[in-house]
Amino acid sequence: MEELMDIYAESFKRFEEGQVVTGTIIAVDKDHVLVDVGYKSEGQIAIREFKGEDGSTNVNLNDQVEVMVEFWDEERETVILSKEKAANVKVWDLIKKIYDEDQIIEGVILNRVKGGFSVDVGLPAFLPGSQADLRPIRNMDEMVGQTYNLKVLKYNRKRSNIVLSRRVILEKDREKARAKTLEAIEDNKDMEGIVKNITEYGVFVDLGGVDGLLHITDISWGRVKHPSELFSVGDKINVKILSYDSKKERVSLGMKQLTPDPWITAIEKYPVGAKINGKVVSLTDYGAFVELEEGIEGLIHVSEMSWTRKVRHPSKIVSMGQEIETVVLDIKADNRRISLGIKQAIRNPWDLISAKYPIGTVIEGKIKNITDFGLFIGIDDDIDGLVHISDISWTKRIKHPSEIYKKNGLVQAVVLDIDKSNERFSLGIKQIQPDPWNTVEQRYRVGTEISGVITNITDFGIFIELEEGIEGLVHVSEISKEKAKIPSDNYKINESITAIVMNINSDERRIGLSIKRLKEEEEEKTVKDFSQNLNPAATSSFGELLRDNLEEVAKPDKKKETKNIQDAENKKDTHI
Repeated sequence: MEELMDIYAESFKRFEEGQVVTGTIIAVDKDHVLVDVGYKSEGQIAIREFKGEDGSTNVNLNDQVEVMVEFWDEERETVILSKEKAANVKVWDLIKKIYDEDQIIEGVILNRVKGGFSVDVGLPAFLPGSQADLRPIRNMDEMVGQTYNLKVLKYNRKRSNIVLSRRVILEKDREKARAKTLEAIEDNKDMEGIVKNITEYGVFVDLGGVDGLLHITDISWGRVKHPSELFSVGDKINVKILSYDSKKERVSLGMKQLTPDPWITAIEKYPVGAKINGKVVSLTDYGAFVELEEGIEGLIHVSEMSWTRKVRHPSKIVSMGQEIETVVLDIKADNRRISLGIKQAIRNPWDLISAKYPIGTVIEGKIKNITDFGLFIGIDDDIDGLVHISDISWTKRIKHPSEIYKKNGLVQAVVLDIDKSNERFSLGIKQIQPDPWNTVEQRYRVGTEISGVITNITDFGIFIELEEGIEGLVHVSEISKEKAKIPSDNYKINESITAIVMNINSDERRIGLSIKRLKEEEEEKTVKDFSQNLNPAATSSFGELLRDNLEEVAKPDKKKETKNIQDAENKKDTHI
C-alpha cells in the first residue's frame, strides 16, 4: 500500500504547469478533446484549438499530440492542456536555438505596421523597415505576402517580443559577392549588373557587391537627355569596365563601348552631297540637330533651311521628332561634326526665276509688306520683289508708300533687274507708263504761254503745277519788274496763274517760268500796236521823235533777260 502511494505521489511530482508533454487523443466531444498524458486523469483541450481557418475540425482518435500543461482543475479533477501553447513553447525554443547558434529562420511578411512589418515565424515578430533591405524601400507594400530568410536580432520571451533582420543576411551575401567580384574585375571586361540607382548624371550599377558608375556620356554614342529614359531600377544590363581604382574601389563603366564608334565609318557612309533621311532631335536658336543614326547627329543651320525665306527660328520650318530629307554639306569626323542642309534637297528657285521672268516682264502680285523705302510684292516660291519708293511714280513726291498702297492689295509692276547672287528681285510700277518728262519739251515749248495752279510758295519763288506731277518755278526775280518782295504777299496757294515758259531741262526735270516776261511782252505789243497806228501824215519833228522813243522802249533788254533766267535756274537748283 505504501508503494502505491509513492507511485501516486510521484505522478503529481511530474506534473508541472508549463510543462510540454506528448499525449494520445482518446475522445472528442463538441467542446473538448480528451488526451491521455499518463497522469491520474485525462487532460482536456478546447476543441477550438483544432479548428482550421474554414471552421472544420481536424482531429482523430489515437493521434499523438504535443500539449502544454496549463493547470490542474481541482473541482473537476482534470488537467487543462493547450496544443497551441505547446507549439508556441517549441517555437520559442527554436527562436532561442537559432539566436544562440546564429542561424537563419524563414518568415512570411503579414502586413505593414508602424516602422516596419509584422512577420509570421510561428510567432508574431517585428521586422523594422531599416532592416528590410540594403537601401530604403520605395514601395513597402510589394514585400507584403513574400517569404524571406531572416536573422533574429533579439528576443524577449516574457514580453513576447522578436526583432528580425533581413539586411544582415543581405550584407553578408554582398560581402561574399563583393570579394568574388573584385577578383573578377579588370579593365575592358564585359560584365552583367543590376541598375541600383539612377541620377541625372548617370546610373549606379551593382556588379555583385561592387557598385560602378555608368556616366550619362558613356551610355550611348547618341543623345541621352536623362538616364531614366532608358533604364529602371532593377534592370539587368551589360556593361564594360572602363577603369578600376583598387585603392578607392571606384569602378567606371561604359555601355556604348560595347559597340563600335559610328564616327569611324561616317565619312564613307555620309559623303558630301549625299541625300540622307534623319529625325529632328533638338532645336536651338541657330538651327536644328538631326539624328542620322544612333550616335551621329548633324546640324542644319537656319541659313540652310530655305532658299527664299529668312528663317528666324528653326521651329518655323521643322518640328521635334519630324523625319526629314537632308543633304550633307560638310563632314569633319575628327570633330564629330556634320553640316546638313534642307534647302539643297530641292532646286534653288533663283536658278529658274530669270528665265521665268525676263527683264521687262509685267507681273501682278499681292503686296506682302510696306516699308519706308518701298513695297515687297509676292511673286512665287516665297520670292518677293522690291518696288523702291523711287520707282512708284514718275511725277509724284511720295513720302511713304502707304500713302498710296495697302498691305495685301494687288499691284502690277515691271521686272527691272534680277540679282541671283544677292537674291534680289527689283520691280518698278512707274515703268509701266512712259515717263511724261520725255515729251515735256514738245508739250511746253519755250516762249509759250501756260496756265496753272500755285502748289507752293517760297522766299525764292512760286511753284506752279502745269499737269499732274509736273511743276514749273517762277523765280522771285521773274515775278515783277518792281523790287523783289516776298511772293506770299501777292499770291496764294491754289491760285490760278499765267506765265511764259523760259527754259526746260528734261534730264533734271526742271521748267523755268516767268510772269514778268509775260507782262513785258504784253507791254511791248501794246506799244508796238500804238506806234504803228500813228498817222503817217503827222510828219512833224515832234511826232517822229515820239515814235522813235516808243520803239526804243519796246525793245527788250536781252542782257538783263538772260541774267534773270540764269538766276532763276540757280534758285531752282537750290530749292530742288
